[in-house]
Amino acid sequence: MATEEVDPRFADLDAWSLTSAMEAMWEGQLAAVAAIGHALPAITAAAEAAKTVLGDRGRIVYVGAGTSGRVAVQDGAELTPTFAWPRERVRFVVAGGDSAFVTSIEGAEDDVDDAVTQISAARLTPHDVVIAVAASGTTPFTVAALQQAGSFDAVTIGVANNPGTALLASAKFPILVETGRELIAGSTRMKAGTAQKVVLNLISSGIMLRLGRVYRGMMVNMSPTNAKLKRRAEAMVMQIARCNPSHAARSLEQAGGDIKIAVLLALGVDRVDAETVLQNCDGNLRQVFVELAKNRDSHRDRLPKGAAGRGRGGVVEP
Repeated sequence: MATEEVDPRFADLDAWSLTSAMEAMWEGQLAAVAAIGHALPAITAAAEAAKTVLGDRGRIVYVGAGTSGRVAVQDGAELTPTFAWPRERVRFVVAGGDSAFVTSIEGAEDDVDDAVTQISAARLTPHDVVIAVAASGTTPFTVAALQQAGSFDAVTIGVANNPGTALLASAKFPILVETGRELIAGSTRMKAGTAQKVVLNLISSGIMLRLGRVYRGMMVNMSPTNAKLKRRAEAMVMQIARCNPSHAARSLEQAGGDIKIAVLLALGVDRVDAETVLQNCDGNLRQVFVELAKNRDSHRDRLPKGAAGRGRGGVVEP
């Protein structure tokens, strides 16, 4: 496997000046990110499939061991604060259990029985999405977990850095990112780990985009749980509703911190109507403006600038 081989170009890396070594490692990181470009179609297909099945009860389950497991945990842990994704709809299946989040438990990656046990305990359904990550693509724990997940008809996504591997063969949506040899042979926390982080960011963010949890580049599903986030939420309401700070703050308070409701209140939409149209549009604020624009007589003067117009694909764009 390329990720385990010594790269002749860097065989004497330890003898180089630190400046030269740093430049080489930096270049390796850039190459790792560039390698993702070839995988974008596969990443997009995986995100679309995930969005389709998740609905209002499906879960995102991250699987991994060692570095890959910790990279996966980092991505999943950010879904709730960033997109208000319910905590109960994120699960981690990691070799060695919770203690492996912060401590290396290398032998755990060979424990196939534990992988099967953890997946079985998750009680997966066809509404769940399982994302398994392994640089080698052969990690016994990760491969076994993904195969077991497939038996429950969950959407299975495999991310690996070596071609022709068991993890990719076991996934309904295989994603290969060939990052090649590491500058330090086998240290997949470097190039492979960087690529994995980016791929997981793309998948999860893509899912949230398609689920309407982002509007005009803003985290409109975010929960303002501290002073910084409250200021950010107020700024979103101001920008989308084109209102002054005090009106945005008041609307956000009336909405109980719900940014989407606050935007509609700031635009003069009745609270009950706001909740109804959001529910009918599955919480997608862009689609809400499409619906409100259909009733131009009562709402046109309160919509954001351009809301009555048509954007790409016939979508109303404020």
